[in-house]
Parts: sequence; C-alpha cells; structure tokens
Amino acid sequence: MAAAEPTLIQSRDNPLLVRLRKLARDPAAYRKQGELWLEGEHLCSALRERGGQAVQAVVSESAWRQPAQRELARWAPRVALVPDALFESFSALPSSGQIGFVLKAPNAVAIQPDVATVILDRVQDAGNVGSILRSASAFGIRQVLALQGTAALWSPKVLRAGMGAHFGLTLVEGLSSEALGSLTVPWVGTSLATTQWLHQSTLPQACAWLMGHEGQGVAPELLARCAQVVRIPQPGGEESLNVAAAAAVCFYEGLRQRGG
Repeated sequence: MAAAEPTLIQSRDNPLLVRLRKLARDPAAYRKQGELWLEGEHLCSALRERGGQAVQAVVSESAWRQPAQRELARWAPRVALVPDALFESFSALPSSGQIGFVLKAPNAVAIQPDVATVILDRVQDAGNVGSILRSASAFGIRQVLALQGTAALWSPKVLRAGMGAHFGLTLVEGLSSEALGSLTVPWVGTSLATTQWLHQSTLPQACAWLMGHEGQGVAPELLARCAQVVRIPQPGGEESLNVAAAAAVCFYEGLRQRGG
C-alpha cells in the first residue's frame, strides 16, 4: 500500500525529531523508547529486502527529489519530510544519510538451543560487534547471544557496522552466563594457550562459537565449558587477532568443513 503524501516538519522541537536525537546519541535509548532509528539508504533497503517493517520514514527534501530514495521512503506507511539542515541535526553520520526509518524495537525472543550460534562475552567495541554479526550472517550462523557487558546489539553504531545483518539473525542480549545452559550445541572457543590448530580440528556441524572481550579474552569459566578450544595459526608473528577478524576466520573454517 502506497504511503500518504509526506508531512513537512520544520521545527527542531518536533516530538519525532526529539526522539530521533535521543536514539542517534544514546546507544541504549532503544531499550527505553521501544523503537529503532535506521539511517541511510543501505540499512533501509536491507530492512525492506529482509521483510522487515518500518513505522515511519524520515527523509530530507533533497533526498525526496531523487526517485529511488522517494520510492524507498514511500515503502513506509508514513513519511516525514524535513529540510536538509534539520536532518543534519539528528543524523548520527559524519555525512548524513538523508533518509531513515523508524521501527519498533524487537521483542525479546527465546534462545534456540540447537542452531549454529555465536556467544559474545563482553565484546565492547560496537564496530567489532557489528562486524561479527555481519560475518555470522554471511557464513550461515543464525543466532547471536550477547552476555551482559557486550555492546548493545541494536545501537546505531552496531547497526551501521552490521550493514543489515541484524535482519537475518536471531539476536538475544543482556544474558547471564547461566542462561546459556539451554544451548544443546557444543561450544568451541579460541585460545593462544592450546596447541590444537583450527584447521586441523574436526569441528561440529553446528556449534556455539565463543568470542570474548577485546583485551581480556573469554572468561576462564566460560572457556572451561567448551567442548573444543582451538588456536588460529598466525605465522606472521602477531600477538593476537582482532576479535572480529578471528570470528570471521573461525566461521569460514566451520563453513568449509561443512562443505559450504
């Protein structure tokens, strides 16, 4: 169903724009407000392509004059049109995306016990978290479980780094380590202390990859729960890999062994 004609907003104090500023600046604001702000044509297109639902489009006047962005904005049931300078006032991007969607924050979902999973143990950098989500989606992992202390999964920076991966994954956040007891797939962790090389290991067809804090690594009590602990070869001699890079290597090896 085509959207109605856009509503022009010219006041900086409009309630919608006030909410968008909070969502753009506070990583956890979506938990309080119950809504998300997706900024930029790529994220908005990803939501539409993955079968998501927007509540509202917000588009700048210059973007509205472009047929492709106007058509994308009209996919939402309501459209707010704002002057370019006003759009900049709530944009979270260095160069604003000129179009965005407001959508309802996802409802809490239960852990799926038997699917390929990533467990994030206090991974704090939003860019790393988003990159891990993107790699998980690319390599066929469908669930991400974030323990307490991990960057907010639906924060603006994680959404941007995920590049749309969020909409193809089951995401559960704010978990205690005890909640992971419902997983039935074996856990696989990484450590520099083991001699078991990743590429020489026989990995489970479905497992839960355990990825840890950028500086401290995985908590020892969680690593002890792993069925396997492997090491990524680093013949170049670097001390360790960035957690997002390590995750991508592990996910790829798992896919390769599954014949993917």
